Amino acid sequence: MKMELTGVNWVFAAAGFLLWTSGGSAAPMECHFNSRALCEFEGRHYSLGETWMDNACMQCTCLHPVGVGCCETVHRPVDFPAWCEVRVEPVTCKVFLVQTADPRLPCSPGEANRDPSHGSLQLHQQLEG
Repeated sequence: MKMELTGVNWVFAAAGFLLWTSGGSAAPMECHFNSRALCEFEGRHYSLGETWMDNACMQCTCLHPVGVGCCETVHRPVDFPAWCEVRVEPVTCKVFLVQTADPRLPCSPGEANRDPSHGSLQLHQQLEG
């Protein structure tokens, strides 16, 4: 018996594949699906199931003929002082927490740098008050 994937079945297969390749975790990572995208990156063509990493640290998977699915590969911090920002190095996909005023300097939150207007400290204070 031969099984064919058509129409809605392709969509379910693509969604399942994206969840599987992204680890299926509850981490704040995003996946995107583009039904019009071609399985091509920087001049190279990819076949069904092949993956590549784009310049934005997104791992993309060819789901030909239904499109391309891409998922983030970096975990971005979400709880840090307002005077800091997240930077992702495009080539290595390393994540850095730097000072907003001077991105050359690392952000080092700690007891001496507690910012009550941001993150878990504010939540903790609201819960106590």
